[in-house]
Amino acid sequence: MKYVIEKNKDMPAYLQLYYQLRRDIESGAYFNGQKLISKRVLAEELSVSVVTVEHAYLLLSDEGYIESRERSGYFVIYRADDFISHLNKLEISDYAQKIKLVNVDSNQNFPFSVLSRTIRKVLLDYGEAIFTKTDNKGCLPLREAISKYLDRAVGIKVSANQIVVGAGAEYLYGLVAQLLGKDLIYALENPSYSQIQKVYEANGVSCRLLEMGKTGIKTDELRKTDAQVLHVTPFNSSPSLVTADISKRNEYLKWIDERNGFLVEDNYDSELTVSKKNEDTIFSMSKSANVIYLNTFSHTVSSSLRIGYMVLSEELMKVFEEKLGFYSCTVSVFEQYVLTELINSGDFERQINRIRRQRRKQLKED
Repeated sequence: MKYVIEKNKDMPAYLQLYYQLRRDIESGAYFNGQKLISKRVLAEELSVSVVTVEHAYLLLSDEGYIESRERSGYFVIYRADDFISHLNKLEISDYAQKIKLVNVDSNQNFPFSVLSRTIRKVLLDYGEAIFTKTDNKGCLPLREAISKYLDRAVGIKVSANQIVVGAGAEYLYGLVAQLLGKDLIYALENPSYSQIQKVYEANGVSCRLLEMGKTGIKTDELRKTDAQVLHVTPFNSSPSLVTADISKRNEYLKWIDERNGFLVEDNYDSELTVSKKNEDTIFSMSKSANVIYLNTFSHTVSSSLRIGYMVLSEELMKVFEEKLGFYSCTVSVFEQYVLTELINSGDFERQINRIRRQRRKQLKED
């Protein structure tokens, strides 16, 4: 057996197995349609529990690498070259149907005691520094904290200099439109968060709406559009609640490569997945300089905290600084320092894990 579980490794056994299986599926060692070894047989060969193997398989299944077939086992559905979708009708997954019923808003806001303690700490530790004008892209401590968080949480490895902080998603959409230019045509998911189209069109951009399927924008829609910019919400897209699987994410990357286009990955809500690991981001999967990553803290901290951030490649950051470097940061220095402390103390990630546990518990109850 070529798979090895290292007992003394910090990474849990199921994640070790998951990454090894995923590597083999992506490399073609397992072809599309091939059946995986049974959970019991693999567990015996690795001297681990069946539950460990099952957790690894479930992760692969959640991300669209494999699927479970009743009384038959798990089969590979990942396609390395052929990303054609045969789904013509929008369907909402069982997870999406259930998650609609999960009401976590009442308990989702950051614990007030933690937030108030952090605010007092910032006032005491930073003092009059909260009146200092910040860098145009946002204060350096916050951008460094976000950079380290992205590395450990979602595998995005970027420097603080590649991050732009702004007052929420809508403001960042406007920056994207000005950065890439209004002469390009933008393709959006249909349906999608209505503010995306409104902001782009307010900036003079022409938009195309591409119909969604079960795993993301339909392949035929992608092929026929004349757009050069693709704006997607790959996780739990609103209002359809569709999550793009790994094949669809690769299809998006292939799309921008073929037409030398741009992709805006709007990763809103992604940290709150019920999966045991965070979803792979298109930004971390891509080798292209033309992918832009967006996220906010409105779901993970509070909807009243109007702070978002945009991650650019080094190439796009040079363009940003030339065209838009004159803009001042639209978030108060005080709020930026508070968020910096929440991230660096670990309170931010503890809040994310708390909400994810709540969602998993609610799904089981439903």
